[in-house]
Amino acid sequence: MALVTALVNERPVAIFSKSSCCMCYTIKTLISSFGANPTVYEVDEHPQGKQIEKELRGLGCKPSVPAVFIGEELIGGANEIMSLHLKGQLVPLLLNANAIWH
Repeated sequence: MALVTALVNERPVAIFSKSSCCMCYTIKTLISSFGANPTVYEVDEHPQGKQIEKELRGLGCKPSVPAVFIGEELIGGANEIMSLHLKGQLVPLLLNANAIWH
């Protein structure tokens, strides 16, 4: 998990994605729509993409992307992010991680 940990370290929002994944695009667009500027890693274009995917699966991400970290904590994939959004809990998470401001 060292590679994923290093990549999300000190980043308010990090998203692991694939350039051809429509759900990844949706999640990136949603989070950006609140004013956040997530660090995005396209694992299909990253030189260590296979290792990143292996680590994400080891963390319980199934499928491995999209995988969203807020405040260096794994929040989950598309289902978890959409669920938090519908419950009104996504924006407070982004605020607490200093990813967005009032």
